[in-house]
Amino acid sequence: MSYQIQKEDKFQYIDQGEGEVLLLLHGLFGALSNWQDVLNHFSQRYRVVIPLMPIFEMNILKLSVEGLANFIHDFVEFKGFNRVNILGNSLGGHVALVYVKKYPEKVHSLLLTGSSGLYENAFGASYPRKGDKEYLKQRISLTFYDPASTTDELVDEVFETIQDKGKLLRILTMAKSAIRHNMRKDLPGFKMPVCLIWGKQDTITPPEVCEEFHQLLPNSEKHYIDQCGHAPMMERPVEFNHIASSFYAKLFPN
Repeated sequence: MSYQIQKEDKFQYIDQGEGEVLLLLHGLFGALSNWQDVLNHFSQRYRVVIPLMPIFEMNILKLSVEGLANFIHDFVEFKGFNRVNILGNSLGGHVALVYVKKYPEKVHSLLLTGSSGLYENAFGASYPRKGDKEYLKQRISLTFYDPASTTDELVDEVFETIQDKGKLLRILTMAKSAIRHNMRKDLPGFKMPVCLIWGKQDTITPPEVCEEFHQLLPNSEKHYIDQCGHAPMMERPVEFNHIASSFYAKLFPN
């Protein structure tokens, strides 16, 4: 199934299917395509909406986890959604947590996978020298359990991004914002149903992060996928979709 990116006002997004709204939020190096298998599966029963977060377009003075959460709020208001079910990976999960804190009445449920917000191993203490693609490939491969998932296309995409000094500065700005914006004290107040889906071999937000999320979030359930890293929806889409489907079936039985 292919998808079409829609452009309205300041927003670019995918919007497919009908029914309850599943709002999918990508990570720092993520893209709309990261959710391709989730989109294909869930748009048959739900309305799947994936906004492109303006990490490289937003005014850098406003660029932060909270700034992106405000952008998502603007998007939800623009689309006229009364309530949404958010799925967030990595930084997208962190943005979702800040959004929930600010606008809890807008969120019916939350699904986090490899989310930051408590602790994460940064992409790297130092960024590779220009032209050092092999080092970059090694760093990207930490995202996945299976090295084959680190495709040349993915390496080229990230390589091109970090060669741009402006984009690199924005990535570092976002990474620092995520470290500063710890959500630990806020999570016990979250009342909506939460599903945690984690790769057992996630080295960026390790399984103990999932355990802490589970302990802090009062209405949460946790699931681990073996032989899987930081992006379960990409690396183990069948297992991810099965767990998520069961979670949503309980929320929306008809």
